[in-house]
Amino acid sequence: MKNRWPGFLLIVVLLMVWEAASATKMVDPVSLPRISLIVKSWGESLFGGELLKQLLPSLGRIFAGFGIAVVIAIPLGLLMGTNRFIYRLLEPITEFVRPIPSSAYIPIAILFLGIGNEMKIFVIFLACIFPVLLNTYGGVRGVDPVLIDTGRTFGISRLRTLWQIVLPASLPSILTGMRISIGIALIVSVVAEMISGNSGIGYFILDMQRIFRVPEMFAGIFTLGILGYLINLLFLRIEKYFLRWRGAAHEG
Repeated sequence: MKNRWPGFLLIVVLLMVWEAASATKMVDPVSLPRISLIVKSWGESLFGGELLKQLLPSLGRIFAGFGIAVVIAIPLGLLMGTNRFIYRLLEPITEFVRPIPSSAYIPIAILFLGIGNEMKIFVIFLACIFPVLLNTYGGVRGVDPVLIDTGRTFGISRLRTLWQIVLPASLPSILTGMRISIGIALIVSVVAEMISGNSGIGYFILDMQRIFRVPEMFAGIFTLGILGYLINLLFLRIEKYFLRWRGAAHEG
């Protein structure tokens, strides 16, 4: 955190410029309110419970869709990386579906699942599964064959090799895919809530814009930025914990 002070200082300077530009009317203070006014509205929305009430449903959808994607994508990626038949079977449909933006599926998901949580969780799941799947596959294909051959020399079964050698060696790539996916989940959740929703931080931001409560709208946007930063920081800590053996190996 100490090494990041220049970045935080830059943010403070930019916010001060924003405050001054709005206060002196260099920009339209209605469309771009003063930071002090946004912070005041932010505090009122947060401590009044309005913002928190909208944030919790979004977090539930994000982690539900992300969790389902991880549970499905990691085993599939391991299978694709170790079994050529499974790879040939799934690779065409993966490469066909993967480039399509998840937001493009929202109208179809609404037809089949309605506008409730199920639709939003499904779209988030669809957005999250491919980064985890492809990073898992790439991690498995990048495992040093010598490690696998050594395991077989010691008579380790195929399943134990997958669990004790391939999975740990692939973990850096898997965790990278998960960190990418959680960021995408946040974006897709907001889009889905804006298009069809009556709750969530995306709905809150759009609703504030519709009724022209611009400071509250910016407060919601800033909340997304802080939330994304904290989630990324959490995943970096998780990654550091699970990959602590790499530091020990370098020290050795």
